[in-house]
Amino acid sequence: MPRSKKGKRGSSKGARNGVKGESGASDDDLASDVLSHYSSTSETASVLDDGTGAEPGDEQTAQEETEDKLKQCIDNLMDKSIKTRMAGLESLQQAFCSRVLYDFLVERRLTITDCLERSLRKGGGEEQASAATVFVLLCIQLGGGDEGEEGFKILRPILSAILSDGGANVSARQSCARALGMCCYVSAADEGEDLVKSMSHLESVFTASYPNREENLPTPKPGNAGLYSAALQAWALLVTLCPASRVSVLLDLHLSKLQACLESTDVNYRIAVGETIALLVELGRDIDSEFEFENSDGLCECLKELATDGNKHRAKNDRRKQRSIFREVLHYIENEDFTEEKIRFGVEGIYVDSWMRRRIYDAFKEVLESGVRHHLQFNPLLRDVFGLGPPLILDAAVKATKISRFEKHLFNSAAFKARTKIRNKVRDKRADVM
Repeated sequence: MPRSKKGKRGSSKGARNGVKGESGASDDDLASDVLSHYSSTSETASVLDDGTGAEPGDEQTAQEETEDKLKQCIDNLMDKSIKTRMAGLESLQQAFCSRVLYDFLVERRLTITDCLERSLRKGGGEEQASAATVFVLLCIQLGGGDEGEEGFKILRPILSAILSDGGANVSARQSCARALGMCCYVSAADEGEDLVKSMSHLESVFTASYPNREENLPTPKPGNAGLYSAALQAWALLVTLCPASRVSVLLDLHLSKLQACLESTDVNYRIAVGETIALLVELGRDIDSEFEFENSDGLCECLKELATDGNKHRAKNDRRKQRSIFREVLHYIENEDFTEEKIRFGVEGIYVDSWMRRRIYDAFKEVLESGVRHHLQFNPLLRDVFGLGPPLILDAAVKATKISRFEKHLFNSAAFKARTKIRNKVRDKRADVM
């Protein structure tokens, strides 16, 4: 099992931002299929391996076949053909999303990292984007220990260089922004220097959308709005790791500029900005319960307009999505109300009950896609991040037994308090660096 670095992620807010366990009747996610592909220069094949209900011998055989196909995918990353390398990257991405493969990958991590480094340095835009995504998944697979950190030390400068290169492919820059934020969060959260450098590179990208000296928003180049969104969301994820002293500085630097960006012409960027503002205000209130944004009235007026936007020039789905998000942001800014979301997986579940927890969950969901529930069940890293404890091993008798909601509440409250004490100490150490 991965030796994750306990206590490096999360908040100093205790149970308020915790994620509460919940029993559920659905077992849909207890069995997970692994979708792994193998490819050669002439063909690409896919196999859906399902060990559910298989005999032990059959499971062992299926495991060996799956590993053989994964080895072939890794070999394909070194092929001269771009088509074969892309097929290998796609196959690894799907396999890493759908199954926990720590034992297989820990022995091959340096080989895979070398292949990804080659793709990032020499590949085209599409290959760079895919390689960056696979590297994020590799870090999630390896957990928060030294194995993932050594890979991040190797690839962080390359990810940063592509992100900062205005002439690079926009899709590649976007993937590198996500990779830089996510890999730093997973693999280097204890390293204050890496955190500062990663946040600085991300800031240099999305601050290009800030108003100029004449207080006018610049006209973004095609595709840049998506890049700004990716960089801002990755930066917001890393803000959740910052000590209170650094958060206070960031609030002064960015809140007023982000408010101006609510006038952006891109709906997805407006939404990313709104969610980031809510997150920053939440963190500010955690530091000081009397925290008030200096132009809160103007902010609320702007949010009300976006929450009731009926502009016919915007697409109907865009208007609906925007109104929904900005109603939530407005309610939180005015009343500290947050719409709690329940995510079920197997016989467990979590409650996402703060803007910080939503940013963290959305970041994992974006990269793991439909595999996020499987990883919540079985990946020790995600279970540590969301306070779920070690993966459960349940038999039929245990599944049929349900703990009362009150008992679960007491248990989780105690666990959150203990975890918060540990994480506060780590945040204090980061403050010395930042």
